[in-house]
Amino acid sequence: MPVTRGFFRKRPDGPEGRLPPGQYDTGSGWPVLTAEATPRLDVDAWTMTVDGLVDNPTTWDWRQIHALPGSTYFGDIHCVTTWSKFDTTFTGVSVDELLNVAVPQDDATFVMAHSTTGYTTNLPIQDLTGGKAWIVWEYDGRPLPREHGGPVRLLVPHLYFWKSAKWITRLELMAHDRQGFWERNGYHDRGDPWREQRYQGD
Repeated sequence: MPVTRGFFRKRPDGPEGRLPPGQYDTGSGWPVLTAEATPRLDVDAWTMTVDGLVDNPTTWDWRQIHALPGSTYFGDIHCVTTWSKFDTTFTGVSVDELLNVAVPQDDATFVMAHSTTGYTTNLPIQDLTGGKAWIVWEYDGRPLPREHGGPVRLLVPHLYFWKSAKWITRLELMAHDRQGFWERNGYHDRGDPWREQRYQGD
């Protein structure tokens, strides 16, 4: 199973060089933050769909998505609320694997991630491809906790963590950008921690 280390730009050596501006190291903890009630999802009923501007709209169930080539991310994560956590390990499947099956059309330039709760967040397709994003179901070698998005969440670690939608069920490919939940409520459309893209206008 391939392991992908975090995407790091050139920055100073040592732990201080891993903290984006305005962030602090949360240490061993991992704050639980969510915009909606935490659902209880049955993995036997869960599905993951990639549709929209694709040649082969596809839905995977729990067994089928686990049959795809697995992938592990090892690196840091950053939340817009200013905490960062170093050396996290998430396991699942690269979004590239799903898109290889669904086959994006040439005009698919943006993606809307949908959660079972109705939560949405928008991303440029470039932020989900090239080994930069995953659908994950394990954290630190154990099933992903429900409060952190289990059984399955999107992981886009190079962007602020609200882009890593919890309880993911669908990726909708689009020709034009469309704002998701937090973006409609004032958060930045992209959310790059190293540029402090926290809010609209940053």
